[in-house]
Amino acid sequence: MKILACNSNRPLAEAIAAYLNLPLVKADIRRFADMEVFAEIQENVRGEDVFVVQSTSFPANDNLMELLVTLDALRRGSARRITAVLPYYGYARQDRKSGPRTPISAKLVANLITSAGADRVLTIDLHADQIQGFFDIPTDNLFAAPVLLADIKPRYKNGDLMIVSPDVGGVVRARALARRLDADLAIIDKRREKAGVSEVMNIIGDVSKRHCIMVDDIIDSGGTLCNAAVALMESGAISVEAYVTHGVLSGGAVSRIASSPLKALVTTDTILATEAMRVAHNVRQLSVAPLLGEAILRINEERSVSSLFD
Repeated sequence: MKILACNSNRPLAEAIAAYLNLPLVKADIRRFADMEVFAEIQENVRGEDVFVVQSTSFPANDNLMELLVTLDALRRGSARRITAVLPYYGYARQDRKSGPRTPISAKLVANLITSAGADRVLTIDLHADQIQGFFDIPTDNLFAAPVLLADIKPRYKNGDLMIVSPDVGGVVRARALARRLDADLAIIDKRREKAGVSEVMNIIGDVSKRHCIMVDDIIDSGGTLCNAAVALMESGAISVEAYVTHGVLSGGAVSRIASSPLKALVTTDTILATEAMRVAHNVRQLSVAPLLGEAILRINEERSVSSLFD
């Protein structure tokens, strides 16, 4: 088994390699003067089970191209099996036609990854579970819930905890977390007038005198969670925190979070933290390296991955 890191999130790849007690494969992934991506694998991978770690986060197109070129290099280097480890799967929000003559880019990216040479895919908290069906190769979608639960449980042991879904679409995720915490569930009913802009309309559930924790898979601009935090505090919540798997946090999202009523925004390290995230007083990250490392080990040894969540 070999672990190879592209450039999007090298610290996570190094943590995974450390968990598995393996060195990273020596590789040179760079750009020419005109920004073409070039990849050279600098050690023998013939007959090896290779795992390529690359989040297709910002800059999404550059990181996606790095992944595709690296997969092709490994295939031409006669690797026995190539697994694309995508802690964050970019383009996942384009999983359906949102209007006439619009693409389903999540499917297009799946086709590209398969054509480039991936034999299987390992990812965390896909935006929609059905994206697994876009791949014609085995796909393992891990859940970050155990990592989030391990952080929440020691901090809230009494009965004043309320799990909140920031929209109707995330109810299943929030309900599963609430069940494992033996907590109540509330739902934010919002209306989105246009992409990237949301307006909180109503809170379903009594959040008065409760510690509220919102859970979601992706935070991008932060508008939804910040508006929801304001509404929860106005409805009598004691405090509001947010636990989100993928901290995209584009544009001025971090400053928006820092000035919001959110006591804390907790994300995982599927996406490399920016300097703004590292210095923000109410933003912190949890590591998914042990989760990914254990899944990689089980795939290599042909053992069950789903039993990780039993």
